Amino acid sequence: MREKRKKLFGRQSTQEVMDAIGDDQPQVLIADVVMISGCDDHQTSADVSNVASFALPDPAGAAGGACTSTLLNILYKDEEDTGADLSFVEVLGAMRENLEAKGYTQIPQLTSTKELDLTHKFDLVPDGFEGTKRAVMVGINYVGHDPGELSGCHNDVGNMKNYIQAVHGFEEENITVLMDDGEHEEPTLANMLAAYRRIVEESQPGDSIFLHYSGHGSKLRDDNGDEDDGYDEVLCPIDYAESGFIRDDQLFEILVEGLPAGVHVVSLMDCCHSGTILDLPYKFEANGEYETMQLDEDFDWIKFGGAVGTTVMGILANYLDN
Repeated sequence: MREKRKKLFGRQSTQEVMDAIGDDQPQVLIADVVMISGCDDHQTSADVSNVASFALPDPAGAAGGACTSTLLNILYKDEEDTGADLSFVEVLGAMRENLEAKGYTQIPQLTSTKELDLTHKFDLVPDGFEGTKRAVMVGINYVGHDPGELSGCHNDVGNMKNYIQAVHGFEEENITVLMDDGEHEEPTLANMLAAYRRIVEESQPGDSIFLHYSGHGSKLRDDNGDEDDGYDEVLCPIDYAESGFIRDDQLFEILVEGLPAGVHVVSLMDCCHSGTILDLPYKFEANGEYETMQLDEDFDWIKFGGAVGTTVMGILANYLDN
């Protein structure tokens, strides 16, 4: 049974997994969510003190997150669209090369609900999506927090917002910005969750969503037994000391399980411990060892919960027994 389990979960083809599960496949396998992270779950990310070394347009200041900064250096150098012909694997590989050249050890990752063709053109908005483009962008500098204050997260949002508007045609009225700068809506736990729920609820088939988070990420002891390493990855809202953290389970429930069919999501997580913070089943790490996306054999089917989770676990148990 163990070898059959490894055979099933080690497959690299979404269709093979769907065929094994049958017609009762869970919604997550047909959802359309892609996440880019600047580091693995066990790694910390970096706050770059001077983004001039990344040759960014830098409309908001002199600092930025390493993940956001290096991605924009590849895609939007000197306010020019330089990523139009790059593939997924080329973008992730270039990110790792740039970070390594500047002394950063973090490994960029790509996770998704589907197996992606890594040679396909990298794009925040896939071909054929002609609906509304919406974004939620969160930048938290933790102003006044000592220790813990950051300097580049507001700039990350400014730089990335400039990019998605200039290159991908996102309109101001469809972009929600949360920052602790005294001008925008505060990135509290309640406000962040409300913004995530609202963008999913408002989206219709053919729409495209972009999510950007730049701030602190952390790890907490898993509180429901669904994490193989015993830890939940979490985002740290500005009021985390009073209201707590946003766990990966909450993000999965809102942004993956709650996603309407026909809506495409790209999420950029520029924070520590963020490699699997959306708990997606497919993963590619730019560490030189991955050639294709790999299906995580520890992916937690029980996370679906309720009737869907029960159905999936029953189907898998039957498959493993036969």
